[in-house]
Amino acid sequence: MLTQEKQQRNWKPIIKEFETVVGKNGVVQRKEELLTYECDGLTSYRQKPAVVVLPRTTEQVAEIVKICARYQIPWVARGAGTGLSGGALPVEDCVLIVTALMNKILKVDLENQRVIVQPGVINNWVTQTVSGAGFYFAPDPSSQIVCTIGGNVAENSGGVHCLKYGVTTNHVLGLKLVLPDGSIIDVGGEIPEMPGYDITGLFVGSEGTLGIATEITLRILKAPESICVILADFTSIEAAGASVSDIISAGIIPGGMEIMDNLSINAVENVVATGCYPRDAAAILLIEIDGLEVEVTVNKQRVAEICKKNGCRSIISASDPETRLKLWKGRKAAFAAAGNISPDYYVQDGVIPRTQLPFVLKEIEALSKKYGYKIANVFHAGDGNLHPLILYDNSVPGSLEVVEELGGEILKLCVKVGGSISGEHGIGADKKCYMPEMFSEVDLETMQWVRQVFNPQGLANPGKMFPTPRTCGEAARAKLEKFQGAEVF
Repeated sequence: MLTQEKQQRNWKPIIKEFETVVGKNGVVQRKEELLTYECDGLTSYRQKPAVVVLPRTTEQVAEIVKICARYQIPWVARGAGTGLSGGALPVEDCVLIVTALMNKILKVDLENQRVIVQPGVINNWVTQTVSGAGFYFAPDPSSQIVCTIGGNVAENSGGVHCLKYGVTTNHVLGLKLVLPDGSIIDVGGEIPEMPGYDITGLFVGSEGTLGIATEITLRILKAPESICVILADFTSIEAAGASVSDIISAGIIPGGMEIMDNLSINAVENVVATGCYPRDAAAILLIEIDGLEVEVTVNKQRVAEICKKNGCRSIISASDPETRLKLWKGRKAAFAAAGNISPDYYVQDGVIPRTQLPFVLKEIEALSKKYGYKIANVFHAGDGNLHPLILYDNSVPGSLEVVEELGGEILKLCVKVGGSISGEHGIGADKKCYMPEMFSEVDLETMQWVRQVFNPQGLANPGKMFPTPRTCGEAARAKLEKFQGAEVF
């Protein structure tokens, strides 16, 4: 019945209504133009939206959502499309609400250390806007030069500095929201703690299933007095992982701590050519120490001693901005560089306790050999947020399904040792089938109750976060087995 309704839907009058709200230039409907929006950073799955609408104001977003509610049309919000879990993947016959044109910085309040932005503002623009006054915005995903604040809020993004300063939710004070019925509400405020239920905290990380944030009040930080970046190289990735645990155990909390294995090191040097990453190292550990100058000086020495104790071969340190940027440049380009050594790659985003790093890395290596696919490891070591990149060739029939199964085994391993299936990329369409690995049926049902309070008609980003067979790796493999004639249980 639903399929028949979709087939019979007349889009012409609906598009006219959208054009009345945002103008003809604010509506994308040509088939070839819609191809731009058929996927996000998870390119393995694609679905063209029926129409794309580009609002510029909160009021326009509200009117668009009201039209969708009136015609019972599912809708998906999208920022820059850099997400890696399929959170902005369109669903069939949907409206894609793209916030890219909502890119104004509305207010800068240095005295109270806050900035109010629209969702289409690029992450890095916030720091650029306030850096001259000695401030910065801490959450810094690797895609920060292109990803938007709205997407960061939806996915609760992290980044290199989330070890010490936390993820996006720790830096959002308030939100202006358009709910799935088109109503506009304000949650949170301009101070860190507000009375009542923490609706701001609930919304950050809800992946577009509860509404759309159209104004975001961010907390900015004063730049530290001193910063030093250390690069230590090791003959084994396990030794690098042990150094991470030892540094934290010593009471040192770096601004960031990142590990890259040999495969990632060489991929980066082939593309970025930093000249700083030793190609023969099994792994490198990047450590950024910040704070008062005396604190940085002492901790730099302590970190070097810990790394040497764990067998590091050499140490490079840099305090000047130019060299620090050079040392970080390769890490920031690691995902892109992987595309230079493999036709395709599939990235996961599991989290584990730091103490489990050596064990889990060995297990990932064993899984790599078992399935026959190389895995490049590059990750936020300080908070145990793994980003294994499984290298494969999608043109080989059945390879994606096997790689997804391998990715699923890595996520299950993370949960088994007390971790999580996501640290910063979100659940989206990619990992929803693994939610039962972490949560009981009662847990998941309770989450659905929350979702239904805000989104009772199920129109806001349907089919995301919670288990269905839509794009799960297990479901994809089941389809392959069925195609091959195997019996599927």
